[in-house]
Amino acid sequence: MISIKEALELAYKKDQTQKQYILYILCEILQKDKAWIFLNSDFQINEKIFFDYVDKFLNGEPFEYLFKKTQFYGFDFFIEKGVLIPRFDSELLLEKCLEILNTNSFKNILEIGFGSGILSISLAKLKQIHIQACDINPKALKLAKKNAQLHNVLNLVDFKLCDFKNIQGNFDFIFSNPPYIKNDYPLDKWVKNEPHSALFGGVNGWEILHEIILFAKAKNTKILACEFGYDQKDILQDILEKNNFRAFFYKDYNNFDRVFVAYNLKY
Repeated sequence: MISIKEALELAYKKDQTQKQYILYILCEILQKDKAWIFLNSDFQINEKIFFDYVDKFLNGEPFEYLFKKTQFYGFDFFIEKGVLIPRFDSELLLEKCLEILNTNSFKNILEIGFGSGILSISLAKLKQIHIQACDINPKALKLAKKNAQLHNVLNLVDFKLCDFKNIQGNFDFIFSNPPYIKNDYPLDKWVKNEPHSALFGGVNGWEILHEIILFAKAKNTKILACEFGYDQKDILQDILEKNNFRAFFYKDYNNFDRVFVAYNLKY
């Protein structure tokens, strides 16, 4: 056994840049908040358990995979290795989808690439609407259903394991946070532990977004909302215009171009 103060001092020496996450790890293990940790610095803990978690994290295992949970838009979700970890930036896409659904009534809605299910589940929960969602990752399908059950929307979201290009029928509204990172973009060791198929979008990064735009046009989609890479606005604007969409672009909380909402000029 070892005191909290001693444990943190030793752990911080391993990597001074990760103090915040090391502290979060201890909070999670003890199920206490930071204030309690600091007020009880002499409290004895099992150092083996603590340092096992710290070492796994410092070796590249993301915090969310260590504890198999994450938060998104104030909701708790399960997360597991092999499925993309939700990012705070994606809350912008959710907010834009909510704005769209507040002013439109759509019968056919599709999410392309649902991952852990956070977007479709949050929308179904907040708006009580039916959504179809597809992904090619079997682990994502199992996890998304588990999360839908957690939030009591399993009857509202129809998760399908398939490539979006094989989906039949038309859709009024499509939204997606697809892979959009360039294949050769350098990633940190934590992101490298996430599924590459959910991260990399091709040589340029925007290839899958291009396919989604063409798919939306073919499916007579009225509104398309997507997350994209910070340096892809110009090319996507050009592709959208060429395919008869009028697009509006929005910056994330770090002032990077992050989301577009595109309106089909046919409607």
